Amino acid sequence: MKILFDSRYTRLGRHDGISRYGAHLVEELAKLHPVTMLIEDERQLEMLPDLPWVKGPSHTSILEPWVARVVNKYEPDVVFTPMQTMGPSGRDYALVTTVHDLIYYSQRTPPRDFNQFVRLIWRIYHLWWGFQRSLLNKADAHLVDSETTRALLERHRLTKNPVRVVLLGTEHPEAVPTRTAPASRDLVYMGSFMPYKNVEFLARAMAQLPGYRLQLMSRISDADRARLEALAPAGSLVFRNGASDAEYSEALIGATALVSASKDEGFGLPVIEAQALGTPVLVSDIPIFREIGGPDAGYFDPTDIASFVAAVHELDDPAEWARRSAASVRWARQYNWPDAAKALLEVLTETYERRKLRTRARR
Repeated sequence: MKILFDSRYTRLGRHDGISRYGAHLVEELAKLHPVTMLIEDERQLEMLPDLPWVKGPSHTSILEPWVARVVNKYEPDVVFTPMQTMGPSGRDYALVTTVHDLIYYSQRTPPRDFNQFVRLIWRIYHLWWGFQRSLLNKADAHLVDSETTRALLERHRLTKNPVRVVLLGTEHPEAVPTRTAPASRDLVYMGSFMPYKNVEFLARAMAQLPGYRLQLMSRISDADRARLEALAPAGSLVFRNGASDAEYSEALIGATALVSASKDEGFGLPVIEAQALGTPVLVSDIPIFREIGGPDAGYFDPTDIASFVAAVHELDDPAEWARRSAASVRWARQYNWPDAAKALLEVLTETYERRKLRTRARR
């Protein structure tokens, strides 16, 4: 079975979420089965494992719906893509796509790094479920990161193809030291500043949390920074404006908790990243966070500041903080790249065999 892994979503210089997902997954998959990467720019190889590769068109090209014309030349048996937007028409191979979430149907603002043409198409695409349904049904199988997303696919009848939940992975230290108390009264937020992320809620809450600081790790515009500063007491917000992976880990290890007041999420990988380091998490009480945060996360109403403040103060008890820290590490172990790669290989093998049987039957 010849596997082609779509690595065209790899960022240059620094991973984003999809880029990191693809790079780790292809590295672990290659330990189990030979795999060739499909890239669009040779500079992407700096962020990818040392594996065989071939080139294809940009994943944001207007020709993406017909990308199979290029991919067919490499004669793969099965192609895996870490998104669901790879053109499925005219292919001679089995295709497994990934649906990470359906959040852009409720939050239609497209990623800011897309060009204007792609942003326009993105908005139009997410106005109607039919576009998604048509695209997914032209593939052969799909991966999702959570039961929450699988339930949404079923609710909206988006595909007749097999759907498999394959948990995301995250980095796990070889040994997590036992943490009995937080090193600071810092709260850490990692994520964008889009409206549904509800970061303004966290900023306002700092007025009721004297002695605590909120560290905001992501890149932020001057306008967003000024707006948040106007909502919080002076000195209670710390803007890291794009912390490195090492700085992010250091902030988590020293924090009381990772926090998110998001009103809607596709997954929420920072939750798992914090738990893997033994940092408790305090998150809004929404279905996806209930699924990935587990029984020992702290949950609050993202419309009620008093609810959030109470959740923070639960961690003032050293015994409770230490209990949740240890429980977080145990919970996060299920989110690892080797297990994800094993599950992916099972899906790829099953999909290839199923397509092969259909092809034989037609003959």
